[in-house]
Amino acid sequence: MNAPVRSNPMLQKLAPRPGRYPLLPELTAHQELALLCRALHREGYDDHVAGHVTLAEPDGSFLVNPWELAWDEVTADDIIRLDGNGSVIEGEWNVTPAIGLHLAVHQRRHDLKVVIHNHPRWGLVWSASGRVPPIYDQTSGQVEGDPVFYDEYAGTVDGASEAEAAAEALGNEKWAILKNHGVFVVAKDISQAHLRAITLEHRCRLAWQVEVLGGGQHITDPESLRMAQMSDDLGFPFLWEAMARKEIRLDARVLGEDGANAIKESGA
Repeated sequence: MNAPVRSNPMLQKLAPRPGRYPLLPELTAHQELALLCRALHREGYDDHVAGHVTLAEPDGSFLVNPWELAWDEVTADDIIRLDGNGSVIEGEWNVTPAIGLHLAVHQRRHDLKVVIHNHPRWGLVWSASGRVPPIYDQTSGQVEGDPVFYDEYAGTVDGASEAEAAAEALGNEKWAILKNHGVFVVAKDISQAHLRAITLEHRCRLAWQVEVLGGGQHITDPESLRMAQMSDDLGFPFLWEAMARKEIRLDARVLGEDGANAIKESGA
């Protein structure tokens, strides 16, 4: 499932040596999604059992984390599969009623594989304030463009009409802040989803901290952000792999029973 880390020409030039060992074991889609949930929880996407991540599969189905479990306890064995209508067709857990928002976006954007929704702490600050956080450092500018600010929140996105309206507001953008609600991030693959989600929360946190001190100088010059924003298109070198390895080291059960046993037997 996971693509070779050094697959783009620029990275092959900058980091030509193969390394002592593979940066990640071969992962299934279920394992990648469980690792993403764990890694994002550690970055602040931790609103108890709220929030959901979908991963589009080639057969038209979708993998999603279960409604009942917090993101820091999800394993590959817990991931459930939905059909195109949002009904569970594989797995033992239940799906959140808010899944319609994800399905509406996937139906509109076939270029996307991953859709994330949660209520992270610093994203909520700006969601409640009615503002988009400025860029104050390169890390905040790793992803080009401001989030869409969706200000028509009606208390829920569980209904079909609310989900369609939110999906339409996202348009062709890569992320959104939902007023008085949370954040929404979309991506072409797991590693890009991870980068975009953690960049948004970092940007929200740093902007709040800077403005509490009285404000600072926004970075608005496109040339100043050009190199940083290449990370979003080409992938931030080795970041996702490092964070995924961290989760495996801390709790190999994230890979599911078979995956954890394989790690144990390998001595990794």
